[in-house]
Amino acid sequence: MTPADSPSAAAKMVCGEETRNNIARILALASPPRTTDSWADKLYTCTYALPEGPLVLSVKEAPDPAAARAFFDKQQQSTGQAAPIEGLANLGFPAFQTPASAVFAKDNFVLTVDASALPAGLGPHQVSRDALAYQAATAVLACWSE
Repeated sequence: MTPADSPSAAAKMVCGEETRNNIARILALASPPRTTDSWADKLYTCTYALPEGPLVLSVKEAPDPAAARAFFDKQQQSTGQAAPIEGLANLGFPAFQTPASAVFAKDNFVLTVDASALPAGLGPHQVSRDALAYQAATAVLACWSE
């Protein structure tokens, strides 16, 4: 497999130890959840096997920031209930959220956190799907900034 045929190190962070630990912390899990991953059509997907169901984090790798923004815009237009994340909450990036997902564009990446297969409240603190998606996304974005 050539480097062009595999996800970047940044994309792989959605399935990395730091992200697994952050998700465990957000949901007050006893240990980080098990994950499975895949890579197809420049989309790296990591599925977290949570007790309540799957949480899916994915990163679309585009050839450049303009292509990433075009992908992001198309995704936002085709997503029902998409509301822009504005102000400080978007961390300076194009971003939108639904009741069960959060999507951010940064550089040549589009990060999507999809909690739609999970119940409305998770863990002992009853974290909402949208809060989980946003917190998981911002934790990944923090890793990308380091």
